[in-house]
Amino acid sequence: MDEIRESRVRHIFNTANFVLDLGIELVRIEDEFCETVLVPVGRHKQQHGMIHAGVLATMADHTAGCAARAAVRLEQDVITVEFKINFLRPAVADRLRCRGRVLRAGKRLVICESEIFATRDSVEKLVSKATVTLAIKDS
Repeated sequence: MDEIRESRVRHIFNTANFVLDLGIELVRIEDEFCETVLVPVGRHKQQHGMIHAGVLATMADHTAGCAARAAVRLEQDVITVEFKINFLRPAVADRLRCRGRVLRAGKRLVICESEIFATRDSVEKLVSKATVTLAIKDS
């Protein structure tokens, strides 16, 4: 991936205040692929001690958005228009890792998927899977 494209992906990540407030970190960018991590703390949990669905949904959506941004032309950007997420098991974790990848980049839409893995006691398990549709817009 070229430096300009990588900087555009980092820009949409680093200017998303809510994502930064949650503590989600961008750790890997490749062509049509991004990976993020989060070390959960008390504020990320819901009343039963599991990672809140809103945290997982945000992580899945934004990671997919970064992957989609890497797939469009430099003068374009992307914005989520729809997503669906399945929570496959309770997310109780010392660390979350999300991998977002482009399934198809068209002229007007980019379709991505994101998978979130929870690591607890050195065991990693898939806890959610999302499909994210993003519209392509001129910057």
